[in-house]
Amino acid sequence: MINNFKGTKYALKSFKTGSEFADAGWTLNAPSETEPTLIRAIYEKKQLNLGDKSHGFYQFSDWLPIKKTLEGSAAPITYKSEGLAKVLGLTNLYITFSGYWPEKGAFMKTCSFKETEAYAVLGRIPENFDKVLVVASAGNTARSFAKVCSDNKIPLLLFVPEDNLDALWFDAPINDNVKLIASAKGSDYFDAIHLSNIACEMDEYVAEGGAKNVARRDGMGTTTLSATTTIGQIPEYYFQGVGSGTGAIAAWEANLRLLEDGRFGNTKMKLLVSQNLPFQPLYDAWEIDSRALLPLDDDLAREQVETILAKVLSNRKPPYSIYGGLYDALKDSDGEILLVNNENALAASKLFEETEGIDIHIAASVAVASLKEVVESGKIEKDALIMLNITGGGEARFASEIKQLHYLKPLLTFAINPDADDVKTKLKSLF
Repeated sequence: MINNFKGTKYALKSFKTGSEFADAGWTLNAPSETEPTLIRAIYEKKQLNLGDKSHGFYQFSDWLPIKKTLEGSAAPITYKSEGLAKVLGLTNLYITFSGYWPEKGAFMKTCSFKETEAYAVLGRIPENFDKVLVVASAGNTARSFAKVCSDNKIPLLLFVPEDNLDALWFDAPINDNVKLIASAKGSDYFDAIHLSNIACEMDEYVAEGGAKNVARRDGMGTTTLSATTTIGQIPEYYFQGVGSGTGAIAAWEANLRLLEDGRFGNTKMKLLVSQNLPFQPLYDAWEIDSRALLPLDDDLAREQVETILAKVLSNRKPPYSIYGGLYDALKDSDGEILLVNNENALAASKLFEETEGIDIHIAASVAVASLKEVVESGKIEKDALIMLNITGGGEARFASEIKQLHYLKPLLTFAINPDADDVKTKLKSLF
């Protein structure tokens, strides 16, 4: 897609020990280290030079750990709010929008910032890669990976809870190099992850890696790069709805790179991230300053996930405790975790559409609701430089412009806590 692109030069570094090492091709963990830690990409280019906008998402390739570029990408866009800002009485509210909104230059056809993950992760795949990539998702990530893999003929095995399959809509049929497996009704994202872990015990499959994959995090970090390069300086506050918190970790890491760049000020953004009540494992641990997540009964967690509207914000095993994870990001940024109920999320969704002119995903509405609450409580200055990360939007707009939506159907559905050998037997001949 980018002429003569030969890959980005970078090394990898352990957050826990600071040791640096080369990327062996699909490195997800620090070699020879026993304590769980995230690894980071250390780029040769310390200052970010944006590529041409025609490169889409890959205009940020200087700070993406990729070996190639793919067709069809789009970048997050950032603009200064007028409508929502006026209602909230804010003078420096900037919205970073990932989704479909042609008038603003936003062309993500899955209408989610999960596209930034997909184009980065799949661009990291080395040549002669002989494994099938495995991705577990609560919905939006699966939609993005399915589209990008289908468009670029990359084999993919997806695991999604059956209750979330309505998120797997597309503007065209998905090619058969993408296979979908579901966990039974009543299951949640963690059950899909459990199935994917079984698959990754097989020789033919390899885990995408989730938060451990530097490409996934640095892909999501492009939202912060978009905001900072558009504004000309690093924002003071960052708002986002979170399930795993990986997007917030990515924003923090991007912030640290921008500080090293030196051209955008010396601000460290305060991360203000939100969960959808009553599913609040991150909040509960953070409130008592616990690096470890508190015990959470599986059945109770599933009931809570059924209750919340923002089901994509429902990771029971988030990268919170791991070194370099959300706990460390919040500590370093003097951040907070906030809570938003369904009623306020719905009201925020309506408010955003009325004031800004586009529909947004309910997970993004959680962030809008928390921004409104913080502003009304007087905890934030009216002239503060704020980045509101709208992680998905324009679904209704996109659907109105196409003739028919196509849904990806599962080839197999497994019960909660299935027999591992049975799962492996049935997955053996899929590719």
